[in-house]
Amino acid sequence: MLSGAWDAIGPVNRPVMVLALEGLFDVAEAATGALDRLVSGRPSVRVAEIDPDPFFDFTQQRPQTQLDANGEREILWPSNGVDIVRFAGAAHDLVIIVGVEPHLRWGLFVDCLVEIARRTDCELVVTLGAVADAVPHTRVPQVVASTTHEDLARRLGLSPPRYQGPTGVVGVLQERLDAAGIPGVSLRAPVPHYLIGAAQPQASAALLRHLEHVLAVPTDAARLDGEIARWRELHDAAVAEDPQAVAFVRMLEADYDRRTEASLPSGDDLAAAFEAFLAEQRPTNPDESKPTSKFEGDADERDNGHDDGDDECRDEMGS
Repeated sequence: MLSGAWDAIGPVNRPVMVLALEGLFDVAEAATGALDRLVSGRPSVRVAEIDPDPFFDFTQQRPQTQLDANGEREILWPSNGVDIVRFAGAAHDLVIIVGVEPHLRWGLFVDCLVEIARRTDCELVVTLGAVADAVPHTRVPQVVASTTHEDLARRLGLSPPRYQGPTGVVGVLQERLDAAGIPGVSLRAPVPHYLIGAAQPQASAALLRHLEHVLAVPTDAARLDGEIARWRELHDAAVAEDPQAVAFVRMLEADYDRRTEASLPSGDDLAAAFEAFLAEQRPTNPDESKPTSKFEGDADERDNGHDDGDDECRDEMGS
């Protein structure tokens, strides 16, 4: 199910997993688009891949065929790859997964994600999402953050998830992370419900900025400023042509402006609170502390006898 070249990777600085999956909670691909932007132009190393075969109905998520540089035909399958992105001088390196929500065997798929977090010694898992909401395109989206981890919620001023209803793989992942003792934070950006068929650079930039606040790693969200300006200009012009649309957007603006600011702290205060939380989670014995992680050793040795039901995933891992 999960194959990885773990031993080929050198030390990784206090890694944090950041995950976004195409699917129910990735409206207009704003979340996966944000991570694609984060990885683009940065050196990254592919360290693992989740085999798509057990998890997808290929009549729903069809493979693509294309010609490679040599003119040879190749098949592109739905990908859930694991990339390491290093940030010199930053607080953390990132374990990035930009993929596709599976159709089948969600429990096993999530076990693979938890195993990746364990294998890479991730201190935290952050999931990114985007949801349709009654918000105007003329305002910067307010990212909502939540966590089921009580200590982390108190430190960062977050609330526990309140949503009830159909969920996605990320919802299942949060439950399994709790059981595994791995802190997790969910960041979700609202997307104007009247523009869900359009690209959403504004929502992607909002997610990147909040990710930067939480992890104190550079995301270069400002690279999207020009694209956002053109996006705003295009939709402003389209709305201006319809008096009813103008009135509707003004109503959304008035409602948006009345809302309370998101409870997520910003800037240095948030980063400091987050780092203080992680410091409390690390061993106090200097001999046991691990400022960096190195992928080495087999699963049995690293797990120290831990039995949590993800053996099937672990059994398929290669090196």
